[in-house]
Amino acid sequence: MTIASEKRLSPGGTPPTATEIRAQLDRIRSSAEFDAPERARNFLAYVIEETIAGRADRIKAYSIATEVFGRDASFDAQMDPVVRIEAGRVRRALERYYLVAGQADQLVITIPKGGYVPAFAWRTQATAEVSAPSQSQIPRHLFRRGWSSWTWLGAAALTLIAGLAFSMLELGKMVGGEGQPTIPRLLVMPFEDLSGTPQSKMITRGFADEVIGKVAKFREIVVLTDASSAQPGSGRDNPPLYALQGSVRLEGGRFRLGVRVVRSDDGSVLWANTYDENLDPLTILDLQANAAAAIATAIAQPYGIIFQADASHVSQTVPNDWNAYACTLAYYGYRAELNPQAHSTVESCLERTTEQFPKYATAWALLALTYIDQLRFRYGSDRSSPHALDLAMNAARRAVELDPQNVRGLQAEMLARYFRGEVETALAVGKRALSINPNDTELSAEYGFRLALSGQWNAGCELISCPTERWVTD
Repeated sequence: MTIASEKRLSPGGTPPTATEIRAQLDRIRSSAEFDAPERARNFLAYVIEETIAGRADRIKAYSIATEVFGRDASFDAQMDPVVRIEAGRVRRALERYYLVAGQADQLVITIPKGGYVPAFAWRTQATAEVSAPSQSQIPRHLFRRGWSSWTWLGAAALTLIAGLAFSMLELGKMVGGEGQPTIPRLLVMPFEDLSGTPQSKMITRGFADEVIGKVAKFREIVVLTDASSAQPGSGRDNPPLYALQGSVRLEGGRFRLGVRVVRSDDGSVLWANTYDENLDPLTILDLQANAAAAIATAIAQPYGIIFQADASHVSQTVPNDWNAYACTLAYYGYRAELNPQAHSTVESCLERTTEQFPKYATAWALLALTYIDQLRFRYGSDRSSPHALDLAMNAARRAVELDPQNVRGLQAEMLARYFRGEVETALAVGKRALSINPNDTELSAEYGFRLALSGQWNAGCELISCPTERWVTD
């Protein structure tokens, strides 16, 4: 028997049979790497058997709750989140299994978000879905533009770098070597309370405060809270180019958070999303923290909304005071494609930036990472020499001295120490960095990889393969 509704075929054109699916289910459930409680295992078996039997259309929260979890006929999915919670556990357990024990399995089972019906795919069709996330992975439901856009945006920025050297020297004469370069400024506006109740007022204020706190941990941007700074004639030389706006609505035991990022100069919307959840007084603080973390990750981290917008801006025109920041953008463009020509160009640009702006911690951190790339990707004429590693360590230390909370600097120090053989110290530095900003997916992936290579396999794989699901969209 084959699963007629399943469209993903093997290379020979044959969909998986019921026998093959059940065999794969047994393989998964018997593996120690499928880390899920018993009722989550029963959940997975139930939805698979229902699909095999041709009853996929019956797989709903109500049927799962009553037939798997023993809920009575009064079960209300809006009030009881048990099915959503177990679905999340099963998804994470499957991702972990295929990253660790199931890397060579030919049949891949997933439960796509948006429902509870499982999908079955042969490895050739499923590779992209279950492969380990890259260092820059951002929750896909938050931000869907990925590496491909960075390839051309990064290339566009790189074409400008060669012409920036002279203008950067001239800029130094204007701002002084001790100054800081212009980097993106984000104005976080007070969130709007659309319900007008005491409870909604409290929740609204809490969301804005959480977002500000989490975005501020990303040192690649500056967070502002003074709305007057964005007004024409405010007297600021560098008003914020971007603004984050949000609104909260409470209705019938549920709340909705809406957020968007707009350009302050023309009001154009760069990104928008909504977050819906049941309102449980016992979990309000957790919901605020999780939603704020998702917002911060989507807009503020490298490869995020603001960096994408700025890369596009730089590819068209670069004012003089954006030159140093253009090097930062070019670095992430280079990281998207990793080639020696781009590496050489970016490294030279970052060296000039640190000469011009010796207190710019992020530039020192990125420069350290480019020196490390000389070693691990064998770039440059002295690729086998320890000289690059010494340069990397010095640059990383300089970044951390300038800003002890700069996660990119700590990431560079972690890698430099790791490649010097100081594994325990390196992991301690990585742990500290993650405690400062657990929402930085590039850091968590790099740190997780080092943990896994160092023997802490489970903890490392958890950081790489199971980033926190901050924006629940079951």
